[in-house]
Amino acid sequence: MPSCDIELGTIALTNMLDAFYGAFSPACFALLGLWLVVVQIRIGDWRDNEGNKRMSYVISLNFLLPGLMGVLALIDPQNAAFWRSSFAVLGIGGAVGGYLVRRVPTGDRLGAAGYWTAIALYVIVAVLAIVGGVYVLRTEAVLLTALIFVNFNIGWLLLFAPDPKPQTADT
Repeated sequence: MPSCDIELGTIALTNMLDAFYGAFSPACFALLGLWLVVVQIRIGDWRDNEGNKRMSYVISLNFLLPGLMGVLALIDPQNAAFWRSSFAVLGIGGAVGGYLVRRVPTGDRLGAAGYWTAIALYVIVAVLAIVGGVYVLRTEAVLLTALIFVNFNIGWLLLFAPDPKPQTADT
């Protein structure tokens, strides 16, 4: 009888994660769309600042990749190899993509902490995907939610970071 309970628990977890990722992915893509509007509004301020351009790219990436992970988790939830490889590849991609734009000014220590936390979360998601297991999916869902929270804060700090070139009264 215990195997039946384990199987029912796995089915319940899969159903819960289907519902979670069914809501999570559209939220990530909506946040990505809103961020792209912010970039469009601030493009005049950020066009000549390589650090701001790179950081706005990282923020876009941090909304896009978790959304993609959620969509891929919904394609075949019963196929562990599929979601594990998807999460591992996208997690490694997020960590590498974030790392490649390192040394980007984020305004202060809080921004830098958020930046490195996002990279660490991607690494943890990738490692957990490689390790595998049914209950790892729940942990990854929590980590991806934390990643979106951290990314929102990085975006907020960048949005309100002081302009490196102060404007004069005649500009």
